[in-house]
Amino acid sequence: METLANLESFVRSAETGSFSAAARLLALTPAAVSRNVAMLERNIGVRLFQRSTRKLSLTEAGEGFLASIGGNLEALQAAINAVSSDRGEPAGVLKVSLAPTFGIGHVLPLLPAFLERYPLIKPEWHFENRPVDLIAEGYDAAIGGGFELTPGVVSRTLAAADVVAVASPAYLAGRALPDDPTQLSRFNGIVMRGSRTGRIRQWVMQDGAGHEAPVSLNETIVLNDPAAMREAALLGLGVTLLVLPDVSAHLQRGELVRLLPDWHADAGPISLYYPSRTLMPAKTRVFIDFVVEAFQQ
Repeated sequence: METLANLESFVRSAETGSFSAAARLLALTPAAVSRNVAMLERNIGVRLFQRSTRKLSLTEAGEGFLASIGGNLEALQAAINAVSSDRGEPAGVLKVSLAPTFGIGHVLPLLPAFLERYPLIKPEWHFENRPVDLIAEGYDAAIGGGFELTPGVVSRTLAAADVVAVASPAYLAGRALPDDPTQLSRFNGIVMRGSRTGRIRQWVMQDGAGHEAPVSLNETIVLNDPAAMREAALLGLGVTLLVLPDVSAHLQRGELVRLLPDWHADAGPISLYYPSRTLMPAKTRVFIDFVVEAFQQ
């Protein structure tokens, strides 16, 4: 009977198209993954991959073999995950990428309760303003917005990302409040330059009746991080546009004021992303369920 290590190495390599990416997912070296796959090919007498210095692709036989494994390997992995520790609990390193402002403000506070329920899981959380490649970089999950749903990745919506205009009471003192988004150009603007595009982020706001209007903030202060933009607004440096979850606590405490309360821009949902691979570890499954339940409540 073929070993699970050889089969897992084959499946992961087929999913990611790379021995190196498969190695990161399996916590092995690329050489070990390549060796496992070569052993599998030798044992069954069929070449499963076409190898080159630039690309790893399945042969026709490899595609058929991958399809035939399917749920059988999933069921076997699920059984192994169920007894992955002496206590039969989810265990292992949980590597997650999180948008910094939202992650620190809304996801990190969930960690104490999560670890109390699953003490054998070891969080390795990366707070970063970029959409990571979950499969190639070996992430178990990611939380944020703007991810492309590449093959092998699925998402669960956690919260709406309505973008609102805010400023501090001190900055607004003595100034006439705007009546519509076009009037925001009268104020100092705290704007964001996208790290991927290199351009200033532009927004179109809409009201409850469906009317739309472009926002034209002065580029008085240019930053590349939403948390820094929020802090600049708290310091009274001008008006900025941020997703509502990032400023809701400050609005409730009166530290920031929402301008144009009937208007917002749509930044798309804040979502939980994870690989849709058949072999989902127990640690990833319980994390997904825990976070989704917390945001539903």
